[in-house]
Amino acid sequence: MDHPATLDALLASLRNRLQEAGVEAAGLEARLLLGMATGLSTAQLIARGGDAPGPTQAAAAEALCRRRLQGEPIAHILGRRGFRTLDLGVSPACLIPRPETEVLVEAALGVIDAAPEEHPRVLDAGTGSGAIILALKAERPAIDGFASDTSLDALTRARANARELDLDVRFFAGAWLQPLAASARFDLIVSNPPYIAADDPHLQRGDLRFEPRDALVAAQTGLADLHELIATAPDHLTDDGWLLLEHGFDQDAAVRARLETGPWTDVTTWPDTAGHPRVTGARLRARR
Repeated sequence: MDHPATLDALLASLRNRLQEAGVEAAGLEARLLLGMATGLSTAQLIARGGDAPGPTQAAAAEALCRRRLQGEPIAHILGRRGFRTLDLGVSPACLIPRPETEVLVEAALGVIDAAPEEHPRVLDAGTGSGAIILALKAERPAIDGFASDTSLDALTRARANARELDLDVRFFAGAWLQPLAASARFDLIVSNPPYIAADDPHLQRGDLRFEPRDALVAAQTGLADLHELIATAPDHLTDDGWLLLEHGFDQDAAVRARLETGPWTDVTTWPDTAGHPRVTGARLRARR
C-alpha cells in the first residue's frame, strides 16, 4: 500500500476517512491520532508538514485510524481525556469524563465556596477515573478530598491520576458509602452514578458500547443507585451537608420527589448547557 508522501498529506487522508465515517471532530481527531503515531505535537506537525512520514509512523497512523473507524472511543485510543483544567488518564475500566459532568463540578464548587469550614470534607462516591474529586481538589486545594469505587481497576486509574497531578485524595474500595467508617462525616457528597435503564438504545451507540456497563446501567429504569445514595447519604453528612447527584435529563422529577420526602431541604436542580436538568441536590436538615 502506498502511503501519503508528506505528513500534511497523511493528515488530510486521516481527516477525510474520519469525516466519511461520520466523526464529528474529524480534523481534531486526525491531528491527535497522527500526533500519537509520530510522537509530534500539533505545532511540530504544522512546522514539519512537508516532511515524509517514516514507514513505522505511517503504519502506526493507519492502525490508530482503523481502531477509530471501528468505533473505539478516541479517549481510549489516546489513553487521555481533558476535563476542566486537568489532563486525565482514562481506560476502559471507567467512564470517559464528559462535559455534562462539569455541571456537577460547578454546583459542588458553589457549595464548597459557601461552606463555613476552612477545609470542607468532600466525598466523590463512585469516582471512576477520579475526574470529579480531582477537579474539585485542583480548583479548591483547601478541601479534604475522598473518593470511593467498587472497581479496583477504576481505583488504580484514579490513584494514578492523583499521583500524576500531585493532588492529595484518599481512596476507598467499595460500593458507594459502604467502605466508610460508620463515624465518617462529610460536608459534601457528590456522585455521577449509573443512571441509564438496561433497555436504553443509547447503550448500543457511540462510545457507550466500549464503556463499563456497570458504570452506566442501574435497575429500576436507571434510578436504583440514585435512590440508594439518597437513602444512605444522611448517615455520612454533617448537619447542613449537601448531596449532589448527576442524573439523566428526564430523571430530575423522580430524584426531586425522593429528596422531598426525606430529611432534606433546599432541593435544587441545575441544567446543563443544552438546558436539560442534569444535577439535583439538597442540604441535609440540621439534626435536633
